[in-house]
Amino acid sequence: MSFYTSLSGLNAAQLDLNTTSNNIANVGTSGFKSSRAEFGDLISSSAMQSQSSSVGQGTRLKSISQDFTQGSTQTTSRALDLMVGGEGFFVTRSTGTGNQTKFTRNGAFTVNGNNDVVDSGGSVLQVLPVDSLGNTIATGLDAMQGLHVPPTSGTPKATSSIESTLTFPADADLPAARSTYGTSNPYAFSKSDANSYNYATSTTVYDQVGSALPMTSYYIRDTKPAANGSDDGTSTWTVHTYVGDKEVFPTGTTDPQKVVFNSDGSLKSPTTKTTYDAVQPTGAAAPMSLSLTYGASTKQGNYSFTTVKSAQDGKTTGKLNGLTVGEDGLIAAGYSDGTTQALGKVAVSTFANPGGLHQAGSTSWTVTGKSGDAQVGEANVDGRGQINSGALELSNVDLTAELVSLISAQRNFQANAKAIDTDKQMLQSIINLQ
Repeated sequence: MSFYTSLSGLNAAQLDLNTTSNNIANVGTSGFKSSRAEFGDLISSSAMQSQSSSVGQGTRLKSISQDFTQGSTQTTSRALDLMVGGEGFFVTRSTGTGNQTKFTRNGAFTVNGNNDVVDSGGSVLQVLPVDSLGNTIATGLDAMQGLHVPPTSGTPKATSSIESTLTFPADADLPAARSTYGTSNPYAFSKSDANSYNYATSTTVYDQVGSALPMTSYYIRDTKPAANGSDDGTSTWTVHTYVGDKEVFPTGTTDPQKVVFNSDGSLKSPTTKTTYDAVQPTGAAAPMSLSLTYGASTKQGNYSFTTVKSAQDGKTTGKLNGLTVGEDGLIAAGYSDGTTQALGKVAVSTFANPGGLHQAGSTSWTVTGKSGDAQVGEANVDGRGQINSGALELSNVDLTAELVSLISAQRNFQANAKAIDTDKQMLQSIINLQ
C-alpha cells in the first residue's frame, strides 16, 4: 500500500512542479495571474474503526487556485493599451460561431481591418452604449456592444460657393509674356509659364463625395491707368480659373473673367456673384457647379498682392485623428474636421468569486457556476477599478517565490521517490528471509 501512497506523492509533486513552471513561463505575460496547486490528504476508514488507528492513503489535487491580486504597471504610448486599476475584468466577445464571452485583465487592444477594437485573439472589446455627451444609457451583459471605430465622420458636401477677398498692387506691370506677345495674342497665357501671369491663388474645393480638388486662379494685368491721366483711371485684370485640370468660364461665355478697379482703387466689377459653367475635372465624382464672389474689401492700391480672406461652403468627411480613453472608460474618437464622437464606455465586469472562473487560455476566463454571474457596469463605479490608458498590467508572478516553490517541489519529489525505494528494500528483505 505504501507504494501507492508514495506514488500519489510523486504525482502531487509533479503537478506542483508543473504549476510552478507555468507561472515562471508566464512571468512576462501581460495580465497573467499566478496559480497555486492545493492538495488534500486521503484517509480510508470505516465508521467502526478507531480514529486513532487511521492511516493516510496519500494525497490528491483539490484545485488549482489563482491569485487575482493586481500586477505591476507598464507604461506605454498607445491609447488602446488599457489597464483596470483595481477590481474587474475587460469583456470580449469572439466573432466566430457561438460569440463566446470572455473576461480578461490583458488590455493590449488593437484595431483590426474592420475597424473593430480586438484583443490578440481577435475577440472584440465590449463597451456600454452612451449618448452624445458620453453618459451611459444602459448597463449589463445584454446592453454591451462591440467597440467599432468609424474611420470618418460627418457627411460630405459639394462646394457651390467661394468667397475671396484680395488686395492688388496698383503699380503691377504687364507680365513678361503678355508684353512680348501682345495683349490680343490668345496664346500669351499658359498656367505652366510663370511669365504669362502676375499672380496665382489656390483654394481647396470638394465634390459631392468629399474628394478634395484645387481651385487655382491666375491673375494677369491687362491695362493700367494712363500716366498722364488721359483715360478714366480704371485698370483691368484677367482671371483664368481652373478646377483641377479644367478651366471654368462665367456662365454663357467662353472668355475668362475680368476684374476692374476704379481710379480710387475700389472694385468696379464684378460686384455680384459670378456663376461658372458646370465642370467635371479629372477625379471628380460628378459635375461641379461653382460661383465666386469677391469680398467688398477687395481693392487695388499701394499694396502687395495678398489673399485677405478665402472661404468656401463645401466640406469633406473628417478623417480619424486618434482615440482618447478616460478614467471612466469613455472612448472618444477625434476627427480632422474638428469633431469628436463618443463611441462607448469600456465594460468592466466583477464576480462574487473570481477564483471560480474557468481558465480559457490567452489570459482570459469564462464564467462557471462557482464564479457567479458577471456583474457588468462602467469603470470606477460600485467597486470597479478605473481605466488607465497607455498602461498595461504585467504578470503578478513573484519570481523569487516561484523559484523557492520549484526547489520545494523538487525536494518533495525526491522524498517520495526515496520512500518508494525504502519500501522496495524492506519488501526485498522479507522475500529473502529463509
